[in-house]
Amino acid sequence: MKLEELSGIELGREVNSGNITPTEVIDYFADRIEKRNPSINAFTYTKIEEAKVEAKKLEERIAKKEDVGPFAGVPVGLKDFLPSKKGWTNSHGGVKSLIMEDPEDSAFYAAAREAGAIAIGKTNAPAFAFRGTCDNKLYGPTSTPFKVGYNSGGSSGGSAAAVADGMLPMAEGSDGGGSIRIPSSWCSCFGFKASVGTIPSVCRPDGWTATHPYCFNGAITRTVSDSAMMLNYMAKYNPRDPLSLDHGKKDFTELMKKPIADWKIAFTTDFDVFTVDKEVAQIVESAALKLKLAGACVDYVHFNFKHSQEEYANLWCRSICIDTAIDMELWKKDGFDLIKDHREELPEEFIYWNELALKSTIMDYRYFNDLRTEILDAQQDVFDKYDIIIAPVTICPPVKNANDFNTKGPECVNGVKVEQLIGFCETFFENFTGNPAASVPAGFTKDGLPVGMQIIGKKFRDEDVFAVAYAFEQIAPWSYEKAYNRKID
Repeated sequence: MKLEELSGIELGREVNSGNITPTEVIDYFADRIEKRNPSINAFTYTKIEEAKVEAKKLEERIAKKEDVGPFAGVPVGLKDFLPSKKGWTNSHGGVKSLIMEDPEDSAFYAAAREAGAIAIGKTNAPAFAFRGTCDNKLYGPTSTPFKVGYNSGGSSGGSAAAVADGMLPMAEGSDGGGSIRIPSSWCSCFGFKASVGTIPSVCRPDGWTATHPYCFNGAITRTVSDSAMMLNYMAKYNPRDPLSLDHGKKDFTELMKKPIADWKIAFTTDFDVFTVDKEVAQIVESAALKLKLAGACVDYVHFNFKHSQEEYANLWCRSICIDTAIDMELWKKDGFDLIKDHREELPEEFIYWNELALKSTIMDYRYFNDLRTEILDAQQDVFDKYDIIIAPVTICPPVKNANDFNTKGPECVNGVKVEQLIGFCETFFENFTGNPAASVPAGFTKDGLPVGMQIIGKKFRDEDVFAVAYAFEQIAPWSYEKAYNRKID
């Protein structure tokens, strides 16, 4: 049995039925990680022996006929960015001087553990998750397994690469500007970012830390069903999150199956803002039109945005650094000056935007909210007439990994200058507004590089995104054969 070809639900079913033990599962994937990880650099570290201890405990529960959950014995990866599992360590995305113990479990890991999964290691991410690529000065770049040497996308790039290469069925992502969707696109995975409030985000001492822009915890999987099942466990009301919603007992694995016949889908390649690689645009357009086979109506639409791609991208760069700049000021009070004493560990771009965030004025923040409102209104104008918006995830295919541990997006696309940290991604609008969105594999370029299609839903209509994604998965199921079977040295 080739376990890497099974979805998380399928693997959990094999464990629950007694066809394979959790320990055998961990041994299988540990061997696969050891052989395959060095070439793509998806994991920063593994905890195999600890995972085996958890597997033995799970076997005892299964022997007692306990219900251990649909992901029984399924190995998962956790993002090496912020706390994921109490007692483990995180590096804030490959920042050596910031390696510290995880004080708590993330929403993803708490849900995965409840569903029977076992954490097996931490996956790579850029410093402070501040870019749409995956590279850092401590661990280096991560490759998409579909073409080693080309970037996996970020910031949850290690997670997406590990899932795509069959090193595990699913892994943790976090999304503050597209960090679940971008690597899912460049690694041909399914990545879902929930509506604001669907998955609780409990931040302290500032309960509103993850709101400018909205930041989300979530899963990267190979199938829509696995992601829907994870959301069943993650979508919980928590009164300590000021934006948390009570979704009741929604079963997203059932809601995803509702027909989308007669749904009105708005399609854009560029939001009338971005410049898009012609091959990427053609691949996503072809994928979107396939939804007509499910009975949906697909129309080309225009958006009333008033500023440029560069202005919006710069807005994201400044706003996402609000909290990191605050953190660094607080660390200074404790005698730890990250930029002064450890500048060599950080990308210069991150330092630039953090220093700019510290210099921002009250009117700068008003400008941020004005443009954020403009994005909300321009998008809502379309949602007033349509159920779903579809667009590319990124404006280009995966870029080559740099040799300086500072891989960025392209400088230009179609001869047009592009902001290199997030400006090549059509994802960050949804972090400003809080709408649910997903990346589904749309196809490959002639050079064999993955392309993702973004599905955006109305706010608090997470199930609609799943319904469209599931319908597309039935029409155009994606294959992982190239990644599963890639040759390794």
